[in-house]
Amino acid sequence: MAKHKPLTEQVIVVTGASSGIGLATARKAAELGACLVLVARSGDVLAALANELGGPKDRAIAVVADVGQRADVQAVADAAIARFGRFDTWVNVAGVTVYGPLREISQEDQERLIQTNLWGTVNGSLIAAEHLRGHGGAIINVGSIASDLAFPFQGLYATSKHAVKGFTDTLRMELIAEGAQISVTLIKPASIDTPLPDRARNYMDRRPTLPPPIYPPEEVAHAILHAAVNPQRDIIVGGGGKLFVMGKEFAPGAYDELAPAIIAMQKRSGPPEAPEGTLHNPSRAGQVRGDPPIYVMRSSAYTRVSLHPLASAGAVAGLATVAALLLSRATRKG
Repeated sequence: MAKHKPLTEQVIVVTGASSGIGLATARKAAELGACLVLVARSGDVLAALANELGGPKDRAIAVVADVGQRADVQAVADAAIARFGRFDTWVNVAGVTVYGPLREISQEDQERLIQTNLWGTVNGSLIAAEHLRGHGGAIINVGSIASDLAFPFQGLYATSKHAVKGFTDTLRMELIAEGAQISVTLIKPASIDTPLPDRARNYMDRRPTLPPPIYPPEEVAHAILHAAVNPQRDIIVGGGGKLFVMGKEFAPGAYDELAPAIIAMQKRSGPPEAPEGTLHNPSRAGQVRGDPPIYVMRSSAYTRVSLHPLASAGAVAGLATVAALLLSRATRKG
């Protein structure tokens, strides 16, 4: 598929725009000249953000919506068309997580997470596709390396992101079959420095965190906006995440044995500060970054290379060699 319009000519819808990856993407898109439709549950934060990014020409609007509700998402599309006449790229970022063993998580919390992470993506993608069929464009879904891996104590999150991958792949194939000029990209970030852990519903007796290595949200924003212009099927953000995925593919049994270590890496010192999180009620929005207790990488050389397919073949081959060596050692020790 050929390139899409340059960002200076695009109208971009960003869900989950009030914090983390969504907020980083919105700010970067505005900096690069795009018009924006900002979507989240936090109306006050969105209004301030639209004022910040819209500039004197009002190039950004805020639409309060719960992406898990199809009527809300349709209202987003209608607002975008009413204000700008169209949209060119739809980015599904909105997501939540729950920390804790599967057996302890309430049915209500399970359903809320799936409603946001999976149905929010389904709603956004299908409504966006109906509009984009008329003139082409991009649908970009933010999954995770948890689309390919299981993470104990974030099992429902991994479940939802596996489902997002299956839906995204199917939608892409169906659009290809009908000849629609719509690219569909799945972004799969590794651990990213956002407020997600501190906004999570937490059943653990410790504060949650993310397993290393951790990458900056701006790296995900860069990948998303690259895909908005240059269609790409999948983008993993973070070379460490790519190694995890490849390692699991090479030796799934060895990966399973890492469960105790993965659980430990998701706990930090100190008791939970707000265990209810923002799963059911929006709060504490407006921040791009969190406060992880470990070093955050400045960027991902692997991801930057992977955005250029010819160069990425060599990078993948090198990572495959590293993964094979690491897993062979782990298997021998086991």
